Amino acid sequence: MRKPPEILKIEQVAKSRLFEIEEVALKFSNGEMRIYERMKSNGNHAVMIVPVTENDELILIREYAVGTEYYELGFPKGLIDFGETALKAANRELKEEIAFGAKELIFLKDLFLAPSYSSSKMSLFLAKDLYPARLIGDEPEPLELLFWPLKQAEELLSNRDFREARSVSALLLAMKYLL
Repeated sequence: MRKPPEILKIEQVAKSRLFEIEEVALKFSNGEMRIYERMKSNGNHAVMIVPVTENDELILIREYAVGTEYYELGFPKGLIDFGETALKAANRELKEEIAFGAKELIFLKDLFLAPSYSSSKMSLFLAKDLYPARLIGDEPEPLELLFWPLKQAEELLSNRDFREARSVSALLLAMKYLL
């Protein structure tokens, strides 16, 4: 494995309520120098959960995404609160977004959303043995739930509303585990 480049300087160049942008000056082992920009992580990573009912149905949510200005179809997800484990966050998010908890949460994989400019990580889980449980979440409007037969999971990949890369990745990993 190559030696990472030397970090010469890190400077904050922009900050909003949600993001801090840093400029990072690097010197590579061959002498080349570059300046990159990255979004600084606040340390809060996220979780996404693929819930499967006892009737072998996937539970999806339809939620407004301001980036696409569209109601996207995907799996429950959310930030890990400070002091919370990814496992606890996954079960909390299930309760907040779909009103179910899970007796069994199976870790699938950690994904980095855009490692070229961000260190944000999302932990993916498969949720089984669901039970009714509701917590109040922070969504501005009720989320629409959609129950999708597991045996038709591959067809979900062609659904025009199911296009978020993290949800597609989670589904493919869950299918490998379930089918």
